[in-house]
Amino acid sequence: MTMKNALALLLALMAALPVGAQGLESVLQGVEQNNKELQAIRHDNEATAEEVAARNNLSDPSVEYSPFFRKGESGVASSELVVSQGFDFPTLYAARRKSGRLHREALGLQYLTARRDILLQAKLLCLDLVKCAQDGALLGKRRADAEALLAMMGKRLESGDATMLDVNKVKMDLMAIRSEETALEAARNEALQSLAALNGNVPVAFSATDYERQAPPDGYEAMVGKAMAADYGVRASQASEQALAQDLKASRQGWAPKLEVGYRRNTEGRDASHGFMVGASFPLFSARSGVKVAKAQHAGAQLRAENARIEVETRLKAQVGQLQELEKAKAAYDVGLMTHTLDLLRKAVEGGQLTVIEYYAEADAIYRNLQAYNEIVRQYQGVMAEIYKNDL
Repeated sequence: MTMKNALALLLALMAALPVGAQGLESVLQGVEQNNKELQAIRHDNEATAEEVAARNNLSDPSVEYSPFFRKGESGVASSELVVSQGFDFPTLYAARRKSGRLHREALGLQYLTARRDILLQAKLLCLDLVKCAQDGALLGKRRADAEALLAMMGKRLESGDATMLDVNKVKMDLMAIRSEETALEAARNEALQSLAALNGNVPVAFSATDYERQAPPDGYEAMVGKAMAADYGVRASQASEQALAQDLKASRQGWAPKLEVGYRRNTEGRDASHGFMVGASFPLFSARSGVKVAKAQHAGAQLRAENARIEVETRLKAQVGQLQELEKAKAAYDVGLMTHTLDLLRKAVEGGQLTVIEYYAEADAIYRNLQAYNEIVRQYQGVMAEIYKNDL
């Protein structure tokens, strides 16, 4: 095994092993390398590129040998050897070469489109895991407060300063918290399993508890323009249209004659004669349908490219509108104020200024608002990820 092959094998084994804690970038790099669909697309593209290149190869040479026998003579009386090579008109090779280059560029962009979509799936799952961590932290605080209240209410029940109704209220809250934690753990495991599936069934150790810092978004019109220009789907459909346009140009040259040159040797007894052969075939019938097929394919590609542009532009405008609404919704929440209020409510219960029933009437609403805020932030992060997905 060469040093280069050994290094490649080592890197592949390292990528396949789960690591202690991975950031978002590390997860996406692993998915890009391990994802089975992307691996299959890479192999398919290699095969297609070879097929495209083979279209411009010379035809195979032909060798013919004909022995002739004559009555009354033993063995071969005379023979003919013909070696010939056919080729297309020279300008057709140049047209096909350009077509092949454009098709390879289209294949590359189609791969980048698939890569982008798969990495976006992985990123959205990572965002789900961050939200699970934040919801878990919120439930952890709520459980800690409930456990402290239960201990306090137990002591007050013994001294006659609390009722069984107060104790039961706290116990029911703890039951609800444990149920939510179980559901949250199930959602977290499901996201990790889906992420591992994208990673070629290799477990992922993603444990981030906060979203990555993002640069302030561009102006909304600039966001749409930048995302449109960078969109791999639009660029791939445009590249495919350009490749088929070149195919149409090449097919229109199909009327040019196909040439054939060769060497001929004839023998008669011990005498031999040598000569060259030059011929041409005129594709009067075979080229007729080729142009029609190429025209139809190019027309379809033009429509697909235009449709891709319209769909992306429509989706981006809708996402930008959603982003604006989510920004307004985020600004309506004061997380610091809500957290501080929860602390004050707990101290008020401890000081006897509030009953447990009154505490939960206020605290439940605050916790619901904090959970709603976490959901809004997750949606905001998801929309941003989709708008800037071509940067992955």
